[in-house]
Amino acid sequence: MLEALERIQQEALQALAEAQDAEALEAWKVAHLGRKSPLMQVFPQMGSLPPEQRPLVGRRANEVRQALEAAYAERAEALRQQALQQALESERLDITLPGRRPPRGGLHPVTQTHRRIIQIFAEMGFQVVRSREVELDEYNFQLVNIPPHHPAREMQDTFYIDHGGDGEHYPVLLRTHTTAGQIHAMRAATGYTGEGPLPADPPPLRVILPGMVYRYEQITARSEIQFTQVEGLAVGRSITFSDLKGTLTDFARSMFGPTVQTRFRASYFPFTEPSAEMDVECFLCGGKGCNVCKYTGWLEILGCGEVHPTVLRNGGYDPEKYTGFAFGMGPERITMLRHHIEDIRYFWSGDLRFLEQF
Repeated sequence: MLEALERIQQEALQALAEAQDAEALEAWKVAHLGRKSPLMQVFPQMGSLPPEQRPLVGRRANEVRQALEAAYAERAEALRQQALQQALESERLDITLPGRRPPRGGLHPVTQTHRRIIQIFAEMGFQVVRSREVELDEYNFQLVNIPPHHPAREMQDTFYIDHGGDGEHYPVLLRTHTTAGQIHAMRAATGYTGEGPLPADPPPLRVILPGMVYRYEQITARSEIQFTQVEGLAVGRSITFSDLKGTLTDFARSMFGPTVQTRFRASYFPFTEPSAEMDVECFLCGGKGCNVCKYTGWLEILGCGEVHPTVLRNGGYDPEKYTGFAFGMGPERITMLRHHIEDIRYFWSGDLRFLEQF
């Protein structure tokens, strides 16, 4: 029996050396390690051997099986490497070429505009202040001079989270404009809580408040239920409308070019008095008139005005001693104008074909 095992091992190893592909290797495994192979047939025959020979034969049979399994694994790896080498040579793959870098994300076009706006006003000494997106009706409307039933509320359809309004609690909503942050910024500077006398000598204030706002509107090419705004606020002694015009004109020249022309038109906002809207010369047609500026030669970019005395008082500043100006602009609109984008829905669609252009 021991001689038969030696013969089985030699024949199997000789046949294994002749296997030249995966199919032949699989056939060899079935023939020499399968259930019906000569090696496996030895184990049932061990019962007929004398008791003193069974351990010797059994140990040797296991050694032969382990040797053949190891030889099979070694041969399989050799054939795999051989096939790989042949593929590399036949397919002419140049493995010395550098690999392709994985694609990297980029800044959203609105984020780029946001950062540019913040950079310009930071150079003027404005601080960036963040305010909350979930707001009370008190701060979003009432403290900025828009009391209940005020007609201006119809200008902004609101997402209410909790209607409240029981006399003790104000309704909770998603802010409809970053103007809501003006009161937070002023009270943080003055320490005013809304009750008691106004602070005697509060510090001056220059801040911008960027962030997302929400309005319950029909989504179209020109309107979205969410978009961004950048609010600006400056409060101090003897601040005039001329300071507002100079600040915004300097902003426009930094944003759109040193030769851009600007103009101010009278308007109405409940939280400023007087109020205005600012236009810049159409930078696509140079003021000659095109379909983007509706052939007027001008593009509206923001609303502004002197801070209303009621808003100043609610923020902790005595309107008899302090004045200020405020402005609000939409980075989406500026981005659309700069890049001639005709549909605001592209910004939040997540379409990489659009975003990768920026």
